Amino acid sequence: MAISNTGHVMVVGHKNPDTDSICSAIAYARLKEKETGERYEPKRAGQLNPETEFVLDYLKLPVPELITDVGTQVKDMEIRETAGVDSGISLKKAWSLMKDLNVVTLPIVSGRRLEGLITIGDIANSYMNVYDSRILSVARTHYSNIVETIEGTMLIGDENGVFDRGKVLIAAANPDLMESYIDGGDLVILGNRYESQLCAIEMDAACIIVCDGAPVSRTIKMLAEEKNCTVISSPFDTYTVARLINQSMPIRHFMTKEQIITFGVEDFTDDIKEVMASKRHRDFPVLDEEGLYRGMISRRNLLGMRRKQVILVDHNERTQAVDGIEKADILEIIDHHRLGAMETMNPVFFRNQPLGCTATIIYQMYQEKGIEIDARTAGLLCCAIISDTLLYRSPTCTPADKAAAEELARIAGFDPVKMARDMFTAGSDLGSKTSEEIFYQDYKTFAVGDVKVGIGQINSMNPDELEAIGERLLPYLKEVEEKSGLDVVYFMLTSILDESTTVICSEKNMAVSLLADAFPAGRSQGIGYYLEGVVSRKKQMVPSLMLAMQS
Repeated sequence: MAISNTGHVMVVGHKNPDTDSICSAIAYARLKEKETGERYEPKRAGQLNPETEFVLDYLKLPVPELITDVGTQVKDMEIRETAGVDSGISLKKAWSLMKDLNVVTLPIVSGRRLEGLITIGDIANSYMNVYDSRILSVARTHYSNIVETIEGTMLIGDENGVFDRGKVLIAAANPDLMESYIDGGDLVILGNRYESQLCAIEMDAACIIVCDGAPVSRTIKMLAEEKNCTVISSPFDTYTVARLINQSMPIRHFMTKEQIITFGVEDFTDDIKEVMASKRHRDFPVLDEEGLYRGMISRRNLLGMRRKQVILVDHNERTQAVDGIEKADILEIIDHHRLGAMETMNPVFFRNQPLGCTATIIYQMYQEKGIEIDARTAGLLCCAIISDTLLYRSPTCTPADKAAAEELARIAGFDPVKMARDMFTAGSDLGSKTSEEIFYQDYKTFAVGDVKVGIGQINSMNPDELEAIGERLLPYLKEVEEKSGLDVVYFMLTSILDESTTVICSEKNMAVSLLADAFPAGRSQGIGYYLEGVVSRKKQMVPSLMLAMQS
């Protein structure tokens, strides 16, 4: 039997997610589940900002699971549920299991903890190698294995006992000669000769195997019991028993238990391909998140692995998408930004509208499909619109956005103005955050030709707080430029109250001159470049910079 990924669809926004990205992912996953009855899971591609944390806490909703890479993983492959075996089973039983299961490797487990592996090659080597006559006792072979291997019957003794100190020999000589080579603790294979059986027992043999199904007398049984000698009867002749008996040894004596190559279910297939290609092993064990045995995979399983299925919301550019997106199956894209360079394996459903917020598009889709919006979902969508449009102040806001937000606020049962004030206050409470946390909490990168630009942004209702944050971030911008390899890095300090933005940047000639060309009406003020009436990165900042670069 094989197991593989259940194939649920992930709904995820962009890296460094804002409130629209998170809320839209949750709301759209709910819409798809109601529409199809299938499983859709909202995810996040980065850490939440304080504003979004406030919204989810207010609505008493769980934070979506963090996912940083949607590349294929071992759990997306077909994992064969080859049952683990006990290390005490015989070589013969292991061989039979391999034939029945059509496998060449058996995992050896204790409970679900992997102890080792045995391959068909290991068993073949055990048959071909020449061992001395004490190998059976060195391997501490259970009598139950011997009985099973020679299809025998235990007449005297305990099947759970262990043959652990003598040698194996065949009693082919007369009793007088046998006395010279039988030692205490030996295992003696013999026929139906009473004298030979008696001699072996009297010489303190640990076990005698009587071949050809020959009857064993009551006297021999009584003497064997007195001398603590195990007696086994086998239907096979002496030659066959001698040939088979080494197959009764436990596989623990031959298994590989050191330097076993294992993979975890969370490992990415890109990371394991080279390992699999460089080793001659046919099969590799897979461990679950707790390090317990899960199943087996081989190189051929790489061919049939299932790509993760993903729906993207609030972005359509690869640079903003979760890592590994090129290895996933993108099913849909719901967005309100400019078109970016996102390639897909197959045709996808792509809905992109010139609105102020992705949540507005999702609200429209609920209406179009006739699916009722519950209060919490309405709250999610309304808060997303409030955030993205700065409570209708952003130039990206359209009448459709405002109408949607007002209706959603009615369903959710809150005042959008009061909600906006609480959200923005929570979002601008950045005193305990590091410069890095503030910079990346709402950050995106853009490319125009060969020029790569990074732009971060925060919104606040407190101008004094914005100025203090700007002074903290200004030296950090240089560090970002050096680490990221970007040509230009800007940070927007947006004041909600007076609908303006102060842009800070490094003193690079290109950064300063590009900003001046893009916004000739702006002016240097304090720590940055003051832009009256500019609040939107998407609709004002990025388009103006693109025009300036193109000219």
